[in-house]
Amino acid sequence: MDAVILGLGYVGLPLAQEATRAGKKVLGFDINSGVVEDLNAGRSHVDDLTDADIAEMIAGGFEATTDESRIAEAKVAVICVPTPLSEEGGPDLRAVESAVDAVARNLRPGMLVILESTTYPGTTDEVVRPRLEAGGLVAGTDFCLAFSPERIDPGNEQFGAKNTPKVVGGHTPECGDAAAEFYGAFVDSVVRARGTREAETAKLLENTYRHINIALVNEMSRFCHELGIDLWDVIEAASSKPFGFQAFYPGPGVGGHCIPIDPNYLSHNVRARLGYPFRFVELAQEINTGMPAYVVSRAQDLLNTAGKPLKGSTVLLLGVTYKPNIADQRESPAVPLAKNLLAKGAVVTYHDPHVSDWRAVPDAVRVQDAAAAAGAADLTVLVQNHREYDLEALTGAAQLFFDTRGKTQPGERVHRL
Repeated sequence: MDAVILGLGYVGLPLAQEATRAGKKVLGFDINSGVVEDLNAGRSHVDDLTDADIAEMIAGGFEATTDESRIAEAKVAVICVPTPLSEEGGPDLRAVESAVDAVARNLRPGMLVILESTTYPGTTDEVVRPRLEAGGLVAGTDFCLAFSPERIDPGNEQFGAKNTPKVVGGHTPECGDAAAEFYGAFVDSVVRARGTREAETAKLLENTYRHINIALVNEMSRFCHELGIDLWDVIEAASSKPFGFQAFYPGPGVGGHCIPIDPNYLSHNVRARLGYPFRFVELAQEINTGMPAYVVSRAQDLLNTAGKPLKGSTVLLLGVTYKPNIADQRESPAVPLAKNLLAKGAVVTYHDPHVSDWRAVPDAVRVQDAAAAAGAADLTVLVQNHREYDLEALTGAAQLFFDTRGKTQPGERVHRL
């Protein structure tokens, strides 16, 4: 095998696809037997790949396995496993450590090991390398070690694994050369970082930048509403400047793996190592995590204006995924939003063309017809704007419509965040 990819989720599977398309023989390893069985049977479990894509990969030599010993067959091992937050809010590297240990038990001289999982600076050198070297082989001498942050954006129809530049940082310059050569065979552009720590920090900077700027407009949405200023119009006007400005938009909160989680890895690292807070990140987290509660407060005010209490009112949530047009629900702000509404006595219903069973909020009732449900609900809230939604029809049918995505024009019954 040219490569084994550990972790066959939204990061590992597109990577395996591009490597296979380039003629590499790729083995996929995952501890989830259901995922492995589905893939070998030609069934995809991620939004960005269809069953036809999996069939094409299999025809190109791809196969999936739960057999750890087969890692030894590969020249390159790429680790693409989840890195969530622990219950204490710090990094949870258990999946990374488990994957690294699996590679260590099958490590051979000359192998290249690459970590792609987002993590705090120093993980590759301080966590991964010692575990790999425990068997006697030395990184940079007997095998190569590198970090290359994943940049997969689920649902992005313009940029994927092939045409998104790949940042690579090696444990040594030679390790970086090996990783760059590997990715260069199927990625259009490879960007060399000075080392693993710089590559690790680059990913955190990318998402911290977005996290902070989203928090900025989220906070602006609050005082602009109080001052009677249309923030959406403000952003459109500011966006006319051809330099020095990039538009970010408010919303009901932030979701997905990257923005609500990754900056906390950096903040935790600063506190643990240097003893002081990364204030921008911690303030942004406070603002963004408070948005679902703010949306509930605005919803309550809208209902009050209509002469209705929130308690006992039916609130329809449109779109419960964290991004439009995909089924991914990771860290979706719709979850705390719905739970907050339920805690205040509202009857919560939801519609989402991509979600048939919202297990995160079992007390929310799924409706089949969005327009009919909007007509029956006391308040309809656009949480995620899927392309399937006819907003003109929905706003026309709704008794009261609250748009948290700025996709409608305000009117007597239509209000924006």
